[in-house]
Amino acid sequence: MKYVIKSNLNDPHRNLAAEEFLTANIGEGTEILFLWQNAPTVVIGKNQNSRAECDLERMAADGVLLSRRLSGGGAVFHDLGNLCFSFISHEKIHNVTRQLSVIADACRTFGIDAKATGRNDVEADGRKFSGNAFYSVGENKCHHGTVLISADKSRLANYLTVSKTKLEAKGIKSVRSRVVNLTELVPEMTVEAFEQALIDAFAPDMTLPMPNEALYIARAEFLGSREWLLGSDPEFTDEIKYRTAEGEFTLHLTVKGETVTDCAVYTDSLDTEAAERIRAEVIGKRIDDVKNR
Repeated sequence: MKYVIKSNLNDPHRNLAAEEFLTANIGEGTEILFLWQNAPTVVIGKNQNSRAECDLERMAADGVLLSRRLSGGGAVFHDLGNLCFSFISHEKIHNVTRQLSVIADACRTFGIDAKATGRNDVEADGRKFSGNAFYSVGENKCHHGTVLISADKSRLANYLTVSKTKLEAKGIKSVRSRVVNLTELVPEMTVEAFEQALIDAFAPDMTLPMPNEALYIARAEFLGSREWLLGSDPEFTDEIKYRTAEGEFTLHLTVKGETVTDCAVYTDSLDTEAAERIRAEVIGKRIDDVKNR
């Protein structure tokens, strides 16, 4: 059975908590398309360093929220010109290719030729309008992402501090040059119209209400806490940065003598377990061996 759930909330922490609740509790033969929007928010990946990715002072001054999702990947800016979607199902029926085809089918409704590219992007006219990321709760899967429809692109560069190495690796000169609003391709497009096109492409059997907020409000409070959003970066003596096909990695290493005694790993890799795996690999190793790995 397929169901659509539309959030009437614009709070990123409550939306992410509701999404996680749905993911944890979905039945084996059920698929959910969860649709939601956030007030102006910078959303970072699970293993990113908020201080390095965002201009926190400018965000605070402008009333822009910070949110950290449960999936990997990079930082993005949300506003009400951006539609968020989540495909939620048990791993037995979860199919990312089929789910991405729902986005492409919705685009074709408006005459837009959309294609999945790279690690997690969907592009039209050679530019990105949708980024996707993934996480699991037990055997249940969540594939979520965004669709830029009429977002304020000027604010992307205001709050995101994209690294020079990432820009150089992609052969581009600015954040804004990489993305396109669908209204640039179809001026009459609206968030509501694209939302309905997604629902039609998903072909739901039924629309369900949001789960009772009491079931996830405590989790929402944690997802909005300083502990989750900012974390704690231990004092470090050495820093290593490198880039692979999976993403950028920054290691903050605490070294005593010649031995690594602690390590914080920050990355935009879609692999949510990569940071902890690398941390376990380097602690206890000689610093020279880590630098030459």
